[in-house]
Parts: sequence; C-alpha cells; structure tokens
Amino acid sequence: MDYAEEQKGEIEALDSIYYGDLTILTTEPLYKFSIPIKSEEYDPEVENTGLACDLIFTYTPKYPEEAPIIDIENCENFEDQYESDLLSYLREQVQENLGMVMIFTLVSSAQEWLNVRWEDVKKERDEAAAKKLKEEEEEEQKRFEGTRVTVETFLKWKTKFEDETGVTKKREVSEKEGKKLTGRELFMTDYTLNESDLKFLEDGDGVKVDESLFQNLDDLDLDEEDDEDFDPNDYNSDDSSD
Repeated sequence: MDYAEEQKGEIEALDSIYYGDLTILTTEPLYKFSIPIKSEEYDPEVENTGLACDLIFTYTPKYPEEAPIIDIENCENFEDQYESDLLSYLREQVQENLGMVMIFTLVSSAQEWLNVRWEDVKKERDEAAAKKLKEEEEEEQKRFEGTRVTVETFLKWKTKFEDETGVTKKREVSEKEGKKLTGRELFMTDYTLNESDLKFLEDGDGVKVDESLFQNLDDLDLDEEDDEDFDPNDYNSDDSSD
C-alpha cells in the first residue's frame, strides 16, 4: 500500500467535505491538520450554550493501517473529564476502522458524541433547576405552616407556660398548705390563662378539638362550695344599671 498516496487522497476529500473549516497545519514530514466540531445548539455568542472543540489529526507513517495521532484543543464549555472521555471514545473508533481511511468517520463520531453529551448537560441542568425550585417552594411552605400542634407539643407548651406565669409554684404552695385548688381558684389564680388559651386557639389555625376528651367531666373532683360562692352578678353589675 502506498501510504503517502492514501493520505494525500484523504486530505483532498476532507478539504472538499469540510471546505473552509479544515486547516492544514503541516505537510512535512506528514500531514497534520485541524477540523473544528460543535454540538448542534452551540452558539459562540451565548455563554454556556453547546459544546465545541478542534480535533487535531497527525498521520503516522503507515496510516491507515496504524492509528493517527489525535489531539483536542480549544475546548468550549467542556467539563474536566470531557476531553479525556472523548479521546478514549475516538481511540475505540480507531481500532474498529484500522486498515481504512477513517478521519471522516472519526469526525462524525466525535460530532455525535458532543450532541449526546450536551443533551446530558441540559438534562442535568433542568433537573438541578427543578430540584432547587422544589426546595424553595417547600421552604416557603414551611414558613406559613408553622409548628403542627399535637398532644405532646400542647402539653409541653402548657407546662412551660404554667412555669413562666407562676401557676405551678402557686399550686405547689397550696398543696403544701393542704389546700387543693378548684378549677375556679386555678382560673382566678392567674387570669392570663384565659387570654393565653384564646391566643393558642387563634394561633392554632385548623386545630380540631376532640369532644370525647370532655365526656367524663363528672369524674372531675370539683369543689362545689367554691362554685356556689361564685356570683355572676359580681361581673355583671354594669348590666343592672341598664
């Protein structure tokens, strides 16, 4: 096989196919030339849009029966591993085409590789954007939901509230003195309990009351004498004037 003639003939064919794009870098002792490739959506005027690079081929003395030398230069929007990945892919293609002129096949394969890789990049970007949007929406939703009220969280809040308002201490003092507070006395001990309960219900939007919790009120140990002492007129004196 006349290797030099094979190489010259391929250069002429490539110049016809890639007219204006193929650049002959050297002719002696062997041809070295450059062919630019890019993904379909590559736009040099728009940042991070598509992939592009230059394929540099150098014939070896016995090409096409032995592999040409391949280099990649002027990469656009390539991630760190893209260049090595593309070179590995092209070397596999070379082994499959030894014995035949193969530059057109290699360039076409590299072109397709860029298109597939760019589709992967777009998919990854879309998934990352969707994930970020979902996280932002969930975070925004949490801001409006507040803390969900459960039996455990209510009891914890109630204990803390009674400690802070002194109800617990007053109860302990009364118990030490041998006197048990009735429900009315507990209420009168600190009137802010009434306001706090109302505020809790207002803040706990959507909280449902389990009526079954109040079905056994008869079992409560209430001091009837204290209830008898309670005179509603003490709180309605203004109404009598009307």
